[in-house]
Amino acid sequence: MQKFFASLLRSIVFIVISGLLLAPLPVSGQTKPGTVERIKVHSKSLEGNLDGNAPERDVSIYLPPSYKTEKNRRYPVVYLLHGFTDSDALWFGVGGVKHWINLPDVLNKTFADSTTREMIVVMPNALTRFKGSMYSNSVTVGDWETFVSKELVTYIDSHYRTLAQPESRGLAGHSMGGYGTMRLGMKSTGVFSSIYALSPCCMEPGRSNPAMKDMMKKIEAVKTDEELKTQNFFAVAMLASAAAWSPNPKNPPFYIDLPFKDGEVVPDILARQHANATLAMIHQYIPNLKKLKAIGMDAGTKDVSISGATKQLDQVLTDYGIAHFYESYDGDHLNRIAERLQTKTMPFFSKHLSFEKVKR
Repeated sequence: MQKFFASLLRSIVFIVISGLLLAPLPVSGQTKPGTVERIKVHSKSLEGNLDGNAPERDVSIYLPPSYKTEKNRRYPVVYLLHGFTDSDALWFGVGGVKHWINLPDVLNKTFADSTTREMIVVMPNALTRFKGSMYSNSVTVGDWETFVSKELVTYIDSHYRTLAQPESRGLAGHSMGGYGTMRLGMKSTGVFSSIYALSPCCMEPGRSNPAMKDMMKKIEAVKTDEELKTQNFFAVAMLASAAAWSPNPKNPPFYIDLPFKDGEVVPDILARQHANATLAMIHQYIPNLKKLKAIGMDAGTKDVSISGATKQLDQVLTDYGIAHFYESYDGDHLNRIAERLQTKTMPFFSKHLSFEKVKR
């Protein structure tokens, strides 16, 4: 079990250090920046969730430099999913907030390079009661799979000049968002044609660790939102995982089943959570993955557990004969994500997405 949540823990360990070390990426001739809009999108699939997560979701949208001037032009869309404890507001620098990444700056630099074609980029806010939806589906956290892959896509296609076809839709994400990318990429056939996971978490089923007994008991004792605010990253991650993967509508106040009781592992609950690990569920969805045009993924070597799991994912896809891009690079969980988005992820979509209406 400790290993199962360790990959999530790494999404915060380097935040302070990486925020200090991140250097601005070079701009090559950028004259016109893109524009950003932040809107609300109502989700019927999130209505009534037991967590109390608002069904009215903030969504940040980056419109490329030419969008406002080339009125007849339509664009591919990349749906980008943020990580655990993060939000679209933090990634987009809403209100001038300093964060370890500023996505509009990254995208402006990306499209300054004429080799990467312009796209719309959309990021929904997946911050929940327990700091992250896992982009999963349960009565407790809500149906995030339907919200992202159907409702949000439908809304964007009906309100912006998109190329409303799978061939022109990409899905990407970092950490929890990388997990969501693999999950939705496997399950949402006919929505996206290309996917790219950056440092994806939550891929390996974990193992129980007797040394965690005291920690488990402390997490079991949390019963209110006020107590929740005092918990560390690891504890909140376990609660978020339970809300997504082991819900229980008859177990208030959080409507979850934890994978332990009185500090002892509960095997059937742990099995429900492990079944959602990417490397456990992927074998059911190989036919769906083969329908995708392009799959990409990467991880930094210093992001040890995630790097190891990503290598395993690379091997699984190789064993099944599924063509994909994989790269392991010198970096940790955060310190080179801006660079990777600029030099790898967005060029990947520029290469593989369709920039014209596909004739059927």
